[in-house]
Amino acid sequence: MEEIWVLLQGIVLGFAIAAPVGPIGLLCIRRTLHHGPLMGFFTGFGAAIADTFYGAIAAFGVSTALSFLRGHETAFQLVGGIFLLVVAVRTYRQHPSTQEQEAAPDTKSWFTGFMTGLSLTLTNPATIMAFIAIFAGFGLGGTLDRLEASTLVLGVFLGSSLWWLTLSMGVAAVRHRISDRALAMLNHCTGLALGAFGLWALGMAATGIAGA
Repeated sequence: MEEIWVLLQGIVLGFAIAAPVGPIGLLCIRRTLHHGPLMGFFTGFGAAIADTFYGAIAAFGVSTALSFLRGHETAFQLVGGIFLLVVAVRTYRQHPSTQEQEAAPDTKSWFTGFMTGLSLTLTNPATIMAFIAIFAGFGLGGTLDRLEASTLVLGVFLGSSLWWLTLSMGVAAVRHRISDRALAMLNHCTGLALGAFGLWALGMAATGIAGA
């Protein structure tokens, strides 16, 4: 019974951490509209795997990994910021076509979508800090035994995956009601937002380098 409660906590935590609309959420929405729900889901699924990895570090309290992440936070921000800017430019410049969307199979670049979500989340040190803060707030982490920690991590994976499945399927439900003009506007807005995230990450990296 205790394990079920821990699993439910993990699901809630995974869902809550994945749900705020950030770079991956924007990409998931856009790719669902352009290439279908599976493409959008796999983009988010990459983030879910990264969330699970960071959740495991927080749940098991792996001090060596935590020290490494904190010690290389600036490098992660630099790489993540550059990656975000590249994706932002490509997104902004893409011109959608409703007919092309309908002709494009969902199998297009699933792996690319997965790797984008995985890479962007892994290079965001705020993810691990969010897990540590939330785990501490709930009194989790160091007090868990190995079975409970494993159960919690499984819950985080399920909760995060559930969010990305919900988002991609929800967007797919209204996909064919959106015009080419609206999609072009979405590309521009998404590109600008991703660029802002990228510039923020680079700014944080520059601050870290200056303070070193």
